Amino acid sequence: MHNNKRQAWWAVALVMGLPAAVHARASTQPLAASCPAAVPADATCFSAAMPSGAQVMAILPAGWQAAQGVAVMHAHGGPSLGKASLKRVEEDATRWAVMPASGYAWAGTSYQRGGYGVTMSADDMEELRHWFVQRFGQPRRMVLHGQSYGGGVASVAAERYGSQPVEPSGRPAFDGVLLTSGVLGGGVDAYTMRLDLRAVYQFYCQNHPLPTEPQYPLWQGLPAGNKMTRADLERRVHDCTGIDKPVAERTPEQTRRLQGILAAVPVTEKSLNSHLNWATFLFRDLTQLRLGNRNPFDNSRTVYRGVDAQAQQQLNAGVLRYPADPQAVGQLLADSRPTGRTNLPTVTLRGIRDQTAFVELANSYQQIREAAGTAGSLVQTYTSEAGHSYLSDPEYRAAMAGLLDWIDKGDKPTPRTLAERCAQQASRPAVSQEGKSNSNTGCHIEPDYQPQPLSSRVPGPRL
Repeated sequence: MHNNKRQAWWAVALVMGLPAAVHARASTQPLAASCPAAVPADATCFSAAMPSGAQVMAILPAGWQAAQGVAVMHAHGGPSLGKASLKRVEEDATRWAVMPASGYAWAGTSYQRGGYGVTMSADDMEELRHWFVQRFGQPRRMVLHGQSYGGGVASVAAERYGSQPVEPSGRPAFDGVLLTSGVLGGGVDAYTMRLDLRAVYQFYCQNHPLPTEPQYPLWQGLPAGNKMTRADLERRVHDCTGIDKPVAERTPEQTRRLQGILAAVPVTEKSLNSHLNWATFLFRDLTQLRLGNRNPFDNSRTVYRGVDAQAQQQLNAGVLRYPADPQAVGQLLADSRPTGRTNLPTVTLRGIRDQTAFVELANSYQQIREAAGTAGSLVQTYTSEAGHSYLSDPEYRAAMAGLLDWIDKGDKPTPRTLAERCAQQASRPAVSQEGKSNSNTGCHIEPDYQPQPLSSRVPGPRL
């Protein structure tokens, strides 16, 4: 960490036209803070604890002025299941140091609590925006950025707050939206595949839960009070499938089980542990704490693929089945599925081979925007990469530059013009390798790519 000795205190007396609860919460003075090491050394960082419970951080590049500058409000991925913490925001400040390095102010929030809650987190984004403006001034342009789960948060925040006029300027709360590797289309579309995984995994492995342990419906994730840890779950996955070993050292039975799981559910060896973690610990939070111990996921009529006809017949005859609770489905859709009703310029960027948020989710979001009549304000862009947490600095710089020209000049980008912009950015040095899953360099945009519907990839109900 490098220390910033300079302190600055900005306050702008604006009547923001916010809901009273949001206006009342966003009142905490920012404190000068140490910036994460990846942030440019001449930037200044501030943090604050919000009355809502959220922890927030703002990064101002050297020389940034509200009247001339661009600010990015960042919705982080996850969701994290622990308590709200500044550490979570600092991790995102490190990952997204390309934003202040490009001259944009950046601000992030931990959200007011851990656990699932898209609409709640969207409200936290408006709280963050209000806090930033109140303390540092109204920027020339305000961009809403959502990453992964935060993409869903930002898509909902854009609809709830994005076009809301802000007094006294009368400008919209946000000028544009950037969604990267977004979990878009709502929680039912995004997470039903993980119930499929739990059911298929249990058919082959019979160790989550073990026969000697209390049995429970798998959509619960874990029973309340269960003390399983991520390490415990990983050991069970390794025992069943041998994915911690070279292929040659796996037993024939481990190989058979793994082949059966991967044939039925569209995950890879590399992503298996991660998806099972979400289908365990996130499912416990989602179904028991947020949905009243009701199931929003349905595999009652799903036909799973097998490695051969006999294996497929055995799997579909023996796999555990769960019908969805209509009330839980409605509640999850109401919380997480965007309506598409926003005309804010929106650019998305995601990897075609992303194994966490499948590229086909972009097709779901496209359909939502088309149904709402707002697809003309949406430009979706795809790269050939497999990364999820981070793609490359030049790609993000190009996406931001294209979005800002669209806002400022009406110059709507296309995937091809964004690829050209990216090539122009590629010679700039990478900001930081810390916390990033790939080389952080290069341009990999595929201008002509179009994703298929989600149903083409994941198992689905069959009448």
